[in-house]
Formats: sequence, structure tokens, C-alpha cells
Amino acid sequence: MRKMLWAEWKKLRRSSIILITIFATVLIAFIVLVAGQETTVEGLYLSDAGWYMTMVQAWATMFVLPAIIAMLGSYMICREEQDDTLKSLLLIPVNETVLTAAKMIVTFILSVLIYLLLFAITLATELILHVSDLSIGMVLSFFKSYLLEGIGVFLAVSPIIALVSYTKKSYWLALLLAEIYAFAGLFMSMSNLTKTFYPITALLGVAGYYETTTANLIGSIFVLLLCGFIAMFILVCHRRSGKEERFHGK
Repeated sequence: MRKMLWAEWKKLRRSSIILITIFATVLIAFIVLVAGQETTVEGLYLSDAGWYMTMVQAWATMFVLPAIIAMLGSYMICREEQDDTLKSLLLIPVNETVLTAAKMIVTFILSVLIYLLLFAITLATELILHVSDLSIGMVLSFFKSYLLEGIGVFLAVSPIIALVSYTKKSYWLALLLAEIYAFAGLFMSMSNLTKTFYPITALLGVAGYYETTTANLIGSIFVLLLCGFIAMFILVCHRRSGKEERFHGK
């Protein structure tokens, strides 16, 4: 498994998709920074300590990062089949289940790292703007929130990654589906029920972006774990169908 994880990372390093991911992460942080220049009756939005880190957290999850993470995972899973290198890998031989698991683990790690990168960017900005108003407790709270969002986003989009792999479509389809899926969270947040059980808004509640009851928090965690199990089920079915196709010479 360790060798497969290292191999997947080496493949990604040779791809421009990592640069696209970093660019998208920096871009959303910049856009929110510009939006924070708007003034209200009380002054600039950015004049409040913590506003920037809070808004980046929501904007990134509603508009950008779920689509990027879904594209990353789908890219790694679909790449061998699209480049027609999977047959060569199977001659080694390579356990397809372990190979897929390695790709999903790498996607999970990248999801967490992307959110930690976003946390580092927003923290650096907050330190420049409000160094005297920040406390260790506030910083640790945001760190935990961003970390949980990285985990939650991976779980929320994992069924999309698995579905695109199963249908053998382009990983760009995962980007489109995940973007629609994340954007729909704006409408789902209007109701307390849908906000609790719709995966994108559920992960925000788990991360502490908005206050929630213990019962709703448990429901949101259950939904995210269910997404992960659904993804596992789809991937297992995909691998079984792939083995049957190769067995029958299709």
C-alpha cells in the first residue's frame, strides 16, 4: 500500500492538476479578500477579526473546493483506463481493490491539505490585519473547523468520484456535478431539515460554521459517513464488473 500511495503521488506531481488546485485555492481566498473591501454602516467587513476566515470557509465550500477535490479523485481513478495503461498494470499484477483504495486515500489527504493551505492563507491575512485581536483559542478553533471541513468535503463528494469511475466518464464530469452539488447547498441551507441532512451543508455544521443541536450534529455526521459507504459500494461494484468484462473478453 505504501508503494502505491507513493506512486500515486509521483503521478500527480507530474500533472498540472496540482497547480490548478493550488491556483483555485488561492483565487477563492483573493476573491473573498476583495469582497471584504465593501463597506457597511459599521465600516469595512474586513475590520472585524475572524470575518475573513469565516467567509473564506463558507465560500470555498459552497463554490470551489468540492468540485476541485472531486476532479482530483476522479482524475486519479479514471486516468489508467483513459490512457489505456490499466491492462499493463494488471500484468504486474496489481490488486485493483488496493489500487483504488490508494487513490481514495491520496484524495482524502489532498482534501485535508487543501483546506489546511486555505487556513494558512487566511490566518496569514488575519495576522496582518488583526494581529492584536486574535487569540490562541480563536486560531485553534478555526484550525479545527478547516480540518473538519477537509475531511467532510472528501466524504461528501466521494459518491461523485465513485460514480464517475463507475460510468467511465471524463473526470471533468465530476467537476461539473460537484459544482452543481455544492452550489445547491445555498438553497438547502434555507431549511433546518435540509441543512442538517444535505451533505454540503451538513459538513459545515460538523465543522462548526453554524450552531447546531446535538441531535442534528449526529444526523449530519451520519449523512457524511453514509456518503463514504455509498462511494465504497459503488467502487466495489465497479471493480467486480470490470473483472467480469475482462474475464469474458469484452
